Amino acid sequence: MPPLRDEIAELELLRMPENGVGAPSLDDIESTLTDGYAAKLELEAERSRIERRLGEVVRDAGEVSAHTVVAELAELSERLDTADGELAGLRSLLRNLQGVRRRRRAAVSVR
Repeated sequence: MPPLRDEIAELELLRMPENGVGAPSLDDIESTLTDGYAAKLELEAERSRIERRLGEVVRDAGEVSAHTVVAELAELSERLDTADGELAGLRSLLRNLQGVRRRRRAAVSVR
């Protein structure tokens, strides 16, 4: 689990009351969202690098042994699956946290 997901879990930002005692501050929520967007961009960049490398391995397959190609393709495929899973989980957390922020902002503006 990426550190940001740990942070969200540790702070229980999605389980904390949205208002009143014990509720995270709007600043805490927005800071976590900013960090989350940065982590999402990093994961998307990693996916792009993996996909690019997959293409290179396939393109250059005739220059190295079949065993080497298969091993690298398997490793890259596993890394891509892992990145996809982390990205899906992070997107879900960020969507939920955006909902908390939206409701918090609405509550603040009503006061």
